Amino acid sequence: MKKLSCIIVDDEPVARKILQEFVERVPFMDLHGKFENAMKASTYLQNNETDIMFLDIEMPKISGLQFLQNTEIAPLVILTTAFPQYALEGYELDIIDYLLKPFAYSRFLKAVQKAKEYIELKNVISANLFSDYIFVKSEKRIEKIEVKDILYAESLGNYITIHIDNKKIIAYLTLKSLESQLPSNEFIKIHQSFLVACAKINSIEGNEIKLGNKSLPISRNYKDAVMKMVEQRLLKR
Repeated sequence: MKKLSCIIVDDEPVARKILQEFVERVPFMDLHGKFENAMKASTYLQNNETDIMFLDIEMPKISGLQFLQNTEIAPLVILTTAFPQYALEGYELDIIDYLLKPFAYSRFLKAVQKAKEYIELKNVISANLFSDYIFVKSEKRIEKIEVKDILYAESLGNYITIHIDNKKIIAYLTLKSLESQLPSNEFIKIHQSFLVACAKINSIEGNEIKLGNKSLPISRNYKDAVMKMVEQRLLKR
């Protein structure tokens, strides 16, 4: 399993430093960002996939709980707070665990291990649910699409265009919705607007992916994920 990406959202510098030190001691975790307020974290989450978020509750402008209530993009959340009265409300927002400051490394490790096991179980269940085909609404009809025929999908606001071997289908969907219905080991996001089938990639040149006679851009935010996918399949001497 790849390392779990995480971010820290806390307005206290000392708290951020302690969490960073704890994360760096866990071999299956990577710290991808530290933020002193929820607004900065929200901007980051819009463009970056994140597995776990360590979230403080009492922060200026918008609290951690308000952030969770109003965001649609949320990884697994481990609340970190000095106020035990928020525990129940936190669990009602589907957090994975609740760390009461000051907490020891052993308690921190228990929380992240719980998150790791949850993600692994979710991945196993998702892999078993995927079918060889999907149905999408396109104009006034419902189209059946064989997953093996998909080349790539492109986001167009509230719509996506699904490019398959012999045609393209415009569907009233988001790219995120389509991605959730496809096996994650067979499709990869290369840009906020593009999801491609790994098996259909002909070559990678610089910041572009070639699929047949089509070239698609790889954005900076997704370049590392693309190169990790390549490394897993790259033949070496």
